[in-house]
This record gives sequence, structure tokens and C-alpha cells, in this order.
Amino acid sequence: MGLDSKEADLEVIRDEKSEANTLCLHAFSDLTYVSPVVFLYLLKECYKHGSLKATKKFQALQYQVHRVLANKPQPGPATFIINCLTLLPLFGVYGEGFSHLVISALRRFFKTVSEPTSEEDICLARKLAAQFFLATVGGSLTYDEKVMVHTLRVFDVRLTSIDEALSISEVWQRYGFACGNAFLEQYISDLIKSKSFMTAVTLLEHFSFRFPGETFLQQMVEDKNFQAAERWATFMGRPSLCILVQEYGSRNMLKQAYNIINKNYLQHDFPELYHKCKESALKVLAEKACWDVAEIKTKGDRQLLKYLVYLAVEAGYLEKVDELCDRYSLQGLPKAREAEVAFVEKSFLQLNDLAVEDVVWVDEVNELRKATSFLEGCRVVGIDCEWKPNYIKGSKQNKVSIMQIGSDTKIFILDLIKLYNDASEILDNCLSHILQSKSTLKLGYNFQCDIKQLALSYGDLKCFDRYDMLLDIQNVFNEPFGGLAGLTKKILGVSLNKTRRNSDWEQRPLSQNQLEYAALDAAVLIHIFRHVRDHPPHDSSSETTQWKSHIVSHMESPKKLKKKTPNSNPTQTSASTFNKPSDNWNKWS
Repeated sequence: MGLDSKEADLEVIRDEKSEANTLCLHAFSDLTYVSPVVFLYLLKECYKHGSLKATKKFQALQYQVHRVLANKPQPGPATFIINCLTLLPLFGVYGEGFSHLVISALRRFFKTVSEPTSEEDICLARKLAAQFFLATVGGSLTYDEKVMVHTLRVFDVRLTSIDEALSISEVWQRYGFACGNAFLEQYISDLIKSKSFMTAVTLLEHFSFRFPGETFLQQMVEDKNFQAAERWATFMGRPSLCILVQEYGSRNMLKQAYNIINKNYLQHDFPELYHKCKESALKVLAEKACWDVAEIKTKGDRQLLKYLVYLAVEAGYLEKVDELCDRYSLQGLPKAREAEVAFVEKSFLQLNDLAVEDVVWVDEVNELRKATSFLEGCRVVGIDCEWKPNYIKGSKQNKVSIMQIGSDTKIFILDLIKLYNDASEILDNCLSHILQSKSTLKLGYNFQCDIKQLALSYGDLKCFDRYDMLLDIQNVFNEPFGGLAGLTKKILGVSLNKTRRNSDWEQRPLSQNQLEYAALDAAVLIHIFRHVRDHPPHDSSSETTQWKSHIVSHMESPKKLKKKTPNSNPTQTSASTFNKPSDNWNKWS
């Protein structure tokens, strides 16, 4: 049957000669007389004929196995499972997956049952697990290293158990291994030579071995197996952690060094490196335009604040420079700022470069109506949105604050928050006229994300449920270019300054730099579109495809559309909408 819930009995329904035969797996109500091989066969049949997807079937079976281990498996649950592991290679492709399933089920059983099994069962299972380990190492049982390691952990196999298993193994005795210590040292050394570092570290931890020297740590770092290196250094203690920090520092791996220093309280051991790590972290945040987070990370440290000011100067975020200098009384920095202004203006695209004549702030109904009238008369408009970032993981996104819409010469920036609060019906009507116009081509960049955020922010407005003639510039290009800034650099030869991307878009009034930033994002779309339209590539597969094929319309919400026209595509216009020989082509050209 399909495993429709974890509570369902394990049974398989099969049709044979038009008869529905039910193979009931006893619901595993009593495992006293069920052998491991029969148990595994029934488990395989249940998995094979289950109707759910693989992951959900696995989870349901894992839950059931954990439950049935209380139903008197003989001679006990631990021994029963290790016997299952010994048999699972016989089940071919099911072997590896089922091995993880039964091990995790047993681990869960041990955690949830107050008295899971007897001491006799544990001792016998541990002996068999040690033999299982030797058989896996020797190759007589085919399992990956993860299964082997998990088995050692779950059954708590120690050195004495390995000694005992070797004493009854004629195979390993012929190779001269009479004690577990020598056997494990050789095996772990072989793992290190083959660069199976994580398995080697896990075994070293499990058996409390410390025989590899400092070169082992360096070897893992050189091989970029940082997780294993950090785990080994943590196990070995403070001296090894300090060596690891030095290794990271010498390779300029500042993020990794910073994490180790913080986790293990090594700030006083590496004061200069720690400060350098902090500066590196600030730089990463600045590159992501997360200035508020970067400021919080400084924790008022004046040296770090000065570095943050330097980053703001370098990025051309001049109002942030003034803000930080005023807030923290930082002196002697304006000259550095002035020295950078000319460089910044040459490095990034400016609004004046695009010949935009006017940027109009719209927060009143009359201005909104004038803007709507102007935009309805445009053949092509660029659209973008901004909202205040929320840096708390898992918390609700802030409302979209502004929407910038404009032509090549005039950009309107709509204060959505105020217009919605003052006149939501008029705002809804005006935006519907613009977004649903069949005569105006709307250009966006990843605008599907914006429209989704708009609908979440203003759920009662109908204007965001429908749109016509939208061309998402991002979809026109086959290759990624690093966002709109990267695409602008590729097409127009100069990048956009994105430092204000995550600024406070809910502050009123917006700064002049914020207004210019917002206007530029809308205006540049039109210039990129003109390049695409007027300079089609010789080989369309290298950069762009036919841009007209990417124009989309969304007429209704998918749920409503399914009820009315199940076979229609809600996100793509019909060919007649945008492939008319003259009308729309002439307007957009």
C-alpha cells in the first residue's frame, strides 16, 4: 500500500490475476518468530510497493522499525539489527539505504525507550559489531565507510571488542594482527594516505588515538578538508586549535580563522589576526550593502568604525560616511572622503549619463494621477521596487516601500506606503491601468520576485494579481552576469553602484542619493532593452534569445485559472498578443 502516514500498518497490496491480494507484514506485532532475513524481505516489499516518494517512504519505514524493535525481536533488538546489517548486502540496491534506515531506527529506539534491552543483548551485539567492522575493512562485507563508522558508534565498539574479534579471526591473524591497537593504527594510517580524512578523524576520536602529528592537520588543510581539520583540532585541544588558526591565517582564510577564534575563545592569542578577520567580515557585509548589520558588528570599536567609514567612502556611499562620522564623532576623515568622490563618479554609472531629465517623488493623489497619465502614453517603461531589509532570520519581510516607474527621460518614484494609507482604491486603479496596459511594454529585472513581494505587502490590492506585456530582462540573457549591476557592466560598459540597495527605504524623506539610486535602476532597464533590440547577436545562443518570446502576462491567480481553464498557461501570453506584424512591434521599436 502507499505509506500515507507513519501510523499506518506496514502492508503491501499487489494485484495478481485481477485479484487484490494483501500481503500483511504482521504489522510486526510480534517478532519472536521472525528471522532477520524475513524481516528484511518484508521491509523491502513494503518499500518497493509503497506509493509515496522515496524520502517519505524511508521516513515512514524508519519510524515503524523503531517502533517494532520493542516487539520481542530475538535474541534482542541490538543483536537483531546487527544481524540485519550482516545480511543486507544480499539485498543488492536496497542494502545501503536500508543499512542507514535500521541503524538510525535502533539509535532512536535507544533514545526513546527507558529500558531498551538487556545487558546480554548489548554484549552480544557489540561482539558481532566488532566482527562486522573487521569484515567490512577486509572486504567480505561491502559497505561504505559511513555505515561502518555509524555501527561502531551505535554499538559502542571499543578496543577490547576489536581485540576479541581479532582473536577469533584466522584471516587477520595470518596478516599478523593479533591486537586491535596495531590493527586500527594501520587501518587509520591507510585511510589518511587515501585522504579519507573524516573517517580517519572519526575513528581516532572514537578510540581516543592521538598518534598522527602536526603534519596530519596541515595535510587536511592543504587538501581543503576543513571540517575534518577543525574536528581533529577540537579533539586534540588548544595547541592544535592555535596551529589551525595559524594555518588559516597564513592562507588568508580569514572567515575560517575568525570562526575558530570565536568558538574557542582565542582572541587574546591572535589579537592582530582577529582584528583583521573582523575587518574582512565588515568588508563582506559592505559588499552585500548590509551597512546596518556591519555597523552593529563593530560594537562601537572606533578602529572598526573608521574602517567601515573607509569602506563607505570606497563604495561612494557618502551619506553613510557623514552619518557614521556624526554619530560616533569620528574626526579627520572628510579629506579621505573628498579624495574618493571623483574616483567613485568615474567608476559607476550616474543618472546624468542616461540623460534622465526629471525624477518625481509621488506621495499625493494628484501627482499619482499625473504620473499614471504620463506613463500610459509611454511605449516602454522600466519598473523596480525597494523595501527596507530585515536582517532577522525567519521574521516577516517589510512592506515594499517604493515603486519606481519611468521612461527614458522621466522617472516617478511612488511612495506606496503613504499612497496606500491615504487612498488605496485610487492607487489600485492607477497601478492597474499601468500594469495591465496592452500598449505599454513593462521592463523589469527579476520582477517576478518584486510582484510577489508587492502582493504580499498589499494583499487587498487587485492591481498585483494581473499584469500584461512584462519583459523580465533577466530572462532574455542565457548567461548570468552578477545581477543588474553585472548586466549593466556587460551591456553598457560601466557598473551600477549597489551600496544603497539595503538602506532604510522607509525613512522619509529619502536622501537624494537614494532617489537617484532608485531612479537609475528603472532607467537603466530601458537602455539595456534598446541594446538588446537594436543589436541582436550574430549567435543568439551565446548571449540572448529572441526577446519577444519572453514577454509574459499573468491574467489571474493560478488557483482561479485552474478552475476555469485547466489546460491554459497562466504566465505566458498567446502568440497573438505580442506577435502582431506591425502594431506592437512599431510601438516598442
